[in-house]
Amino acid sequence: MVDNEITPELVAATLFGLAGKTILITGASKGLGQETAKYLAAAGAKLVICGRDQQRLDETLKSLLGSGHRSIIAELTDMDKLMNVAVECGKVDGVVHCAGIRGLSPMKLVSETHLSEVMATNYTSPVMLTRHLLAKQLITNGGSIIFMSSVAALSGTVGVGPYAGSKAALIGVMRPMALELARRKIRVNTLCPALVETTLTTEDRPWFDEISKRYPLGVGQPADIAQACLYLLSDASRVVTGTVFAMDGGLEYA
Repeated sequence: MVDNEITPELVAATLFGLAGKTILITGASKGLGQETAKYLAAAGAKLVICGRDQQRLDETLKSLLGSGHRSIIAELTDMDKLMNVAVECGKVDGVVHCAGIRGLSPMKLVSETHLSEVMATNYTSPVMLTRHLLAKQLITNGGSIIFMSSVAALSGTVGVGPYAGSKAALIGVMRPMALELARRKIRVNTLCPALVETTLTTEDRPWFDEISKRYPLGVGQPADIAQACLYLLSDASRVVTGTVFAMDGGLEYA
């Protein structure tokens, strides 16, 4: 190979690689956050992973390729601890908000306590953490912010009102934020996964097998979400902002 020759491998590594970038991931102790952390570290990123379970977060940290990764233990619904996370993580080139709870309940049975908990975890925490990072100039110019919403925010499904509402709120706040940060070339996007195969979603195997029939391309895997995050954090998506990226496998809505 000729020195300095531009090859497909070099282009891919440059566009989709994250070498030299520092990324903050919340909810990294399990599920989508953990899988995303593994992918981003493999792509060369230095990670700051955040969660509230010390043991699980340590396991994630040990599984990461590369060096220089750090972990922060925090309950993000505690606003004082949330602000400390922003200070402790320092400068970052990207943020992936994976922390969240399901919040299932028929609307006629929703309590104020339940609704407040769901909104605090799924909406207020990621928005306020982003707010503190921006206020302290801790997200670099040209950076990327990813909110983890859900296909439930785009479609009506029985029994997920509180959850769907909290995830739809993320879409609502994402668009103005994308416009506000465009002058700094900071991109803001929202991923909307449908059902993803995890230990949690497969606890009731008969239910899972039945609902899987509604997905022409199959139910999503954690790796699918991680790869989408990799794209939105990389320079390959430098002109992508303010988008709602549905990952539903061609779901046939009831």
